[in-house]
Amino acid sequence: MDEIVQGATLLAEPKTSREIKTMPIRKIGIVGAGQMGSGIAHVVALSGYQAVINDLDPQRFDAAIKAIDKNLTRQVASGKINDEDRKQTLSRISYAETFSGFGDADLVIEAATEDESVKRKIFVTLCPCLKPDAIVATNTSSISITRLAAGTDRPEHFIGLHFMNPAPVMELVEMIRGIATDDVTFARAKEFVETLGKTTAVSEDFPAFMVNRILLPMINEAVYTLYEGVGSVDAIDTAMRLGAHHPMGPLQLADFIGLDTCLSIMQVLYEGLADSKYRPCPLLVKYVEAGWLGRKTKRGFYDYRGEKPMPTR
Repeated sequence: MDEIVQGATLLAEPKTSREIKTMPIRKIGIVGAGQMGSGIAHVVALSGYQAVINDLDPQRFDAAIKAIDKNLTRQVASGKINDEDRKQTLSRISYAETFSGFGDADLVIEAATEDESVKRKIFVTLCPCLKPDAIVATNTSSISITRLAAGTDRPEHFIGLHFMNPAPVMELVEMIRGIATDDVTFARAKEFVETLGKTTAVSEDFPAFMVNRILLPMINEAVYTLYEGVGSVDAIDTAMRLGAHHPMGPLQLADFIGLDTCLSIMQVLYEGLADSKYRPCPLLVKYVEAGWLGRKTKRGFYDYRGEKPMPTR
């Protein structure tokens, strides 16, 4: 764990058949200090990279560091790492007040809210601050990579890297190429992901990619099952945990993901594929409108304000 990962030094075989040496990836910029941003920072810093986080609210960075330290301490207790690894990992994570702090970053991963307009604004401000050969990646779980890349100054150096949640635990990263993503960018990004100990799955640039195209309609159907009175929150989650051996029920999982994120992904599927089977359940819309977004707001399909989560329906 102590050695600094030298990153992508792959000799890529582009379509011209010439061998192109790629620059090593050493420093990672991360936009967003929320659940995904902090989880990605945890993973990359533990793997030996320098991780620099930017967030509009410095207090979110402080909260992210506390969460990372808590999760690292849990890994120490389980014997996966030692306490020196924990200390070294934390020492590799720093804060950047502005995007100018990413000026020497080799790769920047955007992990902001799942809102295309927000992401576009970030890229417009971010890209002029980066060196020409820096790769820009987005952690979007549903939005078109080609469309996001088109709003940047480097569509050939733009790629989708969708880390699963929670990033320190989940083994998979979905990789999505935009129409302009070049072979060298893809090769460098793939090797980088593999140095994190993650497995890659390559998806075409379709709405919600692979994991969420399968997972979110299941969650949406569980919400419909609740909405139509077929079963209660507890009954639906118990049925899927014990009847299908899911590690957590679909409504519990929705709360963990964030109901606003679930709704955003379903809207991308519904609008992008124009199929009524992806229509977001009205009850999901109502919960989001009420500000009941799951664990992060202490209320969703469960109420988390007491000692034990209690179903809200």
